[in-house]
Amino acid sequence: MLSILLPTDFSENSMNAIKYALEFFKYQKTQFYFMHAYQNEFYDHEELISRDVFEDILDGIRNESQTNLENLLNKVKEIAPNPRFTYHIISAYNTLVEEANLIAEGKNIDLIVMGTKGKSDERHIVFGSHTFQVLKYVECPVLAIPANYTNTQPKHILFPTNYLIPYKRRELKLLSVLAKSYRSVIDVLYISKSSKLSIRQEDNQVFINDTLCDNEVNFCQEDSKKIAETIKNYIKEKNIDIITMVNTQHSFLEDMLFPSIIDKVSLGLEIPLLAMQNATRN
Repeated sequence: MLSILLPTDFSENSMNAIKYALEFFKYQKTQFYFMHAYQNEFYDHEELISRDVFEDILDGIRNESQTNLENLLNKVKEIAPNPRFTYHIISAYNTLVEEANLIAEGKNIDLIVMGTKGKSDERHIVFGSHTFQVLKYVECPVLAIPANYTNTQPKHILFPTNYLIPYKRRELKLLSVLAKSYRSVIDVLYISKSSKLSIRQEDNQVFINDTLCDNEVNFCQEDSKKIAETIKNYIKEKNIDIITMVNTQHSFLEDMLFPSIIDKVSLGLEIPLLAMQNATRN
């Protein structure tokens, strides 16, 4: 059984991500945890002007959070009355990152699914601040869904790698399960001017191949030094449906998580991003 965390700010973008997840995992036995963390909403509340109103405002926001989650749950049950699904709601006086990490650890979450943007929906940025924080600081794979994206049957997945990272079996197995559901082809893309691999790279390539043995995998190379540009072009030329990258030190994704790079390249992020955090969890 998969365990999936769905953080929400009750925006259209977060609802789109929820609908995507419900459709994408309809063939899997899945536990969904809908979570709203409201600490920042409390501190930013326009009526929080003194300690005297502290408890009243906190109670109001807590009650509103719980009510909104219950309404969301009712809507979800109408959208997806799926006997394979189990639903839970979590309202928390905490920050999004802290609560997401607590739930990921406590509930042994396999994947976090969220929109690339929340309420702000600023057009000139690729990731909203909440998604950016989760991608950088939560130790759990994240599937980020662009606004209005509806293709829940991916046929072609791109996995760029430099083969320098010793991947975690659990996270590669997650990719394998997601791809297998829709018989997706996975292109493992190595971008380098040199075709020769070191022994470390060869061993990591073998590990990827062994772990994805249930999938159709193509090992490809692009002769280039321009990583971001090459990935962007590959997405367009090969009609890629999902891009998966590992977020760790010295990885492609870490390099691209700086806003100036992302705004420049956009990664063609009209498609979902599966960010594997390479975290050590059971």
